[in-house]
Amino acid sequence: MQATTIGSTTLRECDQCLGLWVDIASFERICADREEQAAVLGKVSQSFASAGQEKNKVSYAPCPDCKQLMNRVNFARCSGVIVDICKGHGIWFDREELSRIVEFIRKGGLAVSREKEKAELVEERQRLHQEQMSIDRNRALAYGLSNPEDNHRLMGIASASELLKLLVD
Repeated sequence: MQATTIGSTTLRECDQCLGLWVDIASFERICADREEQAAVLGKVSQSFASAGQEKNKVSYAPCPDCKQLMNRVNFARCSGVIVDICKGHGIWFDREELSRIVEFIRKGGLAVSREKEKAELVEERQRLHQEQMSIDRNRALAYGLSNPEDNHRLMGIASASELLKLLVD
Protein backbone atom coordinates (compact mmCIF):
# COMPACT_ATOMS: atom_id res chain seq x y z
CA MET A 1 0.00 0.00 0.00
CA GLN A 2 1.15 3.49 -0.72
CA ALA A 3 0.29 6.76 0.99
CA THR A 4 -2.05 9.04 -0.91
CA THR A 5 -3.46 12.41 0.07
CA ILE A 6 -7.06 13.37 -0.50
CA GLY A 7 -7.81 16.93 0.54
CA SER A 8 -5.86 17.30 3.76
CA THR A 9 -6.23 13.62 4.67
CA THR A 10 -3.52 11.03 4.14
CA LEU A 11 -4.81 7.53 3.40
CA ARG A 12 -3.20 4.31 2.27
CA GLU A 13 -4.23 2.90 -1.09
CA CYS A 14 -3.74 -0.60 -2.49
CA ASP A 15 -2.27 -0.45 -6.00
CA GLN A 16 -3.90 -3.74 -6.99
CA CYS A 17 -7.50 -3.42 -5.82
CA LEU A 18 -7.70 0.36 -5.24
CA GLY A 19 -8.99 -0.24 -1.72
CA LEU A 20 -8.34 2.45 0.88
CA TRP A 21 -7.17 2.17 4.50
CA VAL A 22 -8.32 5.12 6.60
CA ASP A 23 -7.36 5.59 10.25
CA ILE A 24 -10.13 6.46 12.70
CA ALA A 25 -9.26 10.16 13.16
CA SER A 26 -9.04 10.72 9.40
CA PHE A 27 -12.37 9.03 8.80
CA GLU A 28 -14.05 11.15 11.48
CA ARG A 29 -12.62 14.25 9.79
CA ILE A 30 -14.01 13.12 6.41
CA CYS A 31 -17.43 12.49 7.94
CA ALA A 32 -17.54 15.95 9.56
CA ASP A 33 -16.00 18.19 6.88
CA ARG A 34 -17.82 18.86 3.60
CA GLU A 35 -14.60 20.01 1.91
CA GLU A 36 -12.94 16.69 2.79
CA GLN A 37 -16.02 14.90 1.46
CA ALA A 38 -15.81 16.82 -1.83
CA ALA A 39 -12.11 15.96 -2.12
CA VAL A 40 -12.87 12.28 -1.50
CA LEU A 41 -15.62 12.24 -4.12
CA GLY A 42 -13.35 13.94 -6.66
CA LYS A 43 -10.31 11.72 -6.05
CA VAL A 44 -12.16 8.45 -5.68
CA SER A 45 -14.23 8.93 -8.82
CA GLN A 46 -11.05 9.55 -10.85
CA SER A 47 -9.49 6.35 -9.51
CA PHE A 48 -12.54 4.25 -10.31
CA ALA A 49 -12.96 5.64 -13.79
CA SER A 50 -9.55 4.24 -14.72
CA ALA A 51 -10.05 0.83 -13.10
CA GLY A 52 -11.96 -2.17 -14.38
CA GLN A 53 -14.78 -3.72 -12.38
CA GLU A 54 -14.02 -6.80 -10.30
CA LYS A 55 -16.42 -9.30 -8.84
CA ASN A 56 -16.82 -8.66 -5.10
CA LYS A 57 -16.02 -11.75 -3.05
CA VAL A 58 -16.97 -11.67 0.63
CA SER A 59 -14.03 -12.40 2.89
CA TYR A 60 -12.70 -11.22 6.22
CA ALA A 61 -9.56 -9.14 5.84
CA PRO A 62 -6.81 -8.61 8.41
CA CYS A 63 -6.14 -5.12 9.74
CA PRO A 64 -3.05 -3.67 8.00
CA ASP A 65 -1.77 -2.46 11.39
CA CYS A 66 -2.42 -5.27 13.92
CA LYS A 67 -3.08 -8.17 11.48
CA GLN A 68 -6.23 -9.26 13.39
CA LEU A 69 -9.30 -10.08 11.29
CA MET A 70 -11.59 -7.08 11.01
CA ASN A 71 -15.34 -7.04 11.57
CA ARG A 72 -17.63 -6.52 8.59
CA VAL A 73 -20.44 -4.08 9.40
CA ASN A 74 -23.15 -2.17 7.59
CA PHE A 75 -21.98 1.44 8.01
CA ALA A 76 -24.43 3.34 10.27
CA ARG A 77 -26.49 0.13 10.36
CA CYS A 78 -28.57 1.28 7.39
CA SER A 79 -26.31 2.58 4.60
CA GLY A 80 -26.12 -0.68 2.69
CA VAL A 81 -22.33 -0.30 2.50
CA ILE A 82 -20.49 -3.15 4.23
CA VAL A 83 -17.05 -2.07 5.45
CA ASP A 84 -14.25 -3.84 7.32
CA ILE A 85 -13.48 -2.23 10.68
CA CYS A 86 -10.67 -2.62 13.19
CA LYS A 87 -11.95 -0.69 16.22
CA GLY A 88 -8.46 0.22 17.32
CA HIS A 89 -6.93 1.24 14.01
CA GLY A 90 -9.27 2.13 11.17
CA ILE A 91 -11.55 1.15 8.32
CA TRP A 92 -10.85 -0.67 5.08
CA PHE A 93 -12.90 0.53 2.11
CA ASP A 94 -13.11 -1.65 -0.95
CA ARG A 95 -13.28 0.16 -4.24
CA GLU A 96 -16.15 2.71 -4.33
CA GLU A 97 -17.20 2.15 -0.70
CA LEU A 98 -15.75 5.41 0.66
CA SER A 99 -17.46 7.47 -2.03
CA ARG A 100 -20.76 5.64 -1.38
CA ILE A 101 -20.47 6.42 2.33
CA VAL A 102 -19.69 10.08 1.66
CA GLU A 103 -22.78 10.26 -0.57
CA PHE A 104 -24.82 8.56 2.18
CA ILE A 105 -23.61 11.17 4.70
CA ARG A 106 -24.29 14.08 2.34
CA LYS A 107 -27.86 12.87 1.78
CA GLY A 108 -28.53 12.96 5.54
CA GLY A 109 -28.05 9.25 6.15
CA LEU A 110 -26.33 9.72 9.52
CA ALA A 111 -29.23 11.79 10.85
CA VAL A 112 -31.69 9.11 9.69
CA SER A 113 -29.54 6.45 11.34
CA ARG A 114 -29.44 8.37 14.64
CA GLU A 115 -33.22 8.84 14.65
CA LYS A 116 -33.71 5.13 13.97
CA GLU A 117 -31.34 4.29 16.83
CA LYS A 118 -33.16 6.67 19.21
CA ALA A 119 -36.51 5.09 18.30
CA GLU A 120 -35.07 1.61 18.91
CA LEU A 121 -33.76 2.71 22.32
CA VAL A 122 -37.15 4.14 23.32
CA GLU A 123 -38.83 0.92 22.19
CA GLU A 124 -36.33 -1.20 24.14
CA ARG A 125 -36.84 0.93 27.28
CA GLN A 126 -40.59 0.47 27.00
CA ARG A 127 -40.19 -3.27 26.54
CA LEU A 128 -37.92 -3.52 29.58
CA HIS A 129 -40.34 -1.42 31.65
CA GLN A 130 -43.25 -3.70 30.70
CA GLU A 131 -41.13 -6.74 31.50
CA GLN A 132 -40.21 -5.32 34.93
CA MET A 133 -43.85 -4.52 35.67
CA SER A 134 -44.81 -8.07 34.77
CA ILE A 135 -42.10 -9.46 37.07
CA ASP A 136 -43.25 -7.17 39.90
CA ARG A 137 -46.88 -8.24 39.38
CA ASN A 138 -45.91 -11.92 39.48
CA ARG A 139 -43.88 -11.39 42.67
CA ALA A 140 -46.74 -9.56 44.30
CA LEU A 141 -49.10 -12.40 43.44
CA ALA A 142 -46.61 -14.96 44.76
CA TYR A 143 -46.52 -13.13 48.11
CA GLY A 144 -50.29 -12.73 48.15
CA LEU A 145 -50.13 -8.95 47.71
CA SER A 146 -52.61 -7.27 45.42
CA ASN A 147 -52.69 -3.50 45.80
CA PRO A 148 -50.02 -1.00 44.69
CA GLU A 149 -49.01 -0.14 48.28
CA ASP A 150 -48.28 -3.81 48.91
CA ASN A 151 -46.13 -3.84 45.76
CA HIS A 152 -43.87 -1.12 47.24
CA ARG A 153 -43.50 -3.25 50.37
CA LEU A 154 -42.63 -6.22 48.21
CA MET A 155 -39.91 -4.24 46.43
CA GLY A 156 -38.48 -3.27 49.83
CA ILE A 157 -38.51 -6.90 50.94
CA ALA A 158 -36.85 -8.00 47.70
CA SER A 159 -34.17 -5.30 48.05
CA ALA A 160 -33.48 -6.28 51.66
CA SER A 161 -33.27 -9.92 50.61
CA GLU A 162 -30.71 -9.10 47.89
CA LEU A 163 -28.68 -7.01 50.35
CA LEU A 164 -28.63 -9.88 52.86
CA LYS A 165 -27.44 -12.27 50.15
CA LEU A 166 -24.56 -9.91 49.32
CA LEU A 167 -23.58 -9.55 53.00
CA VAL A 168 -23.78 -13.26 53.80
CA ASP A 169 -21.97 -14.52 50.69
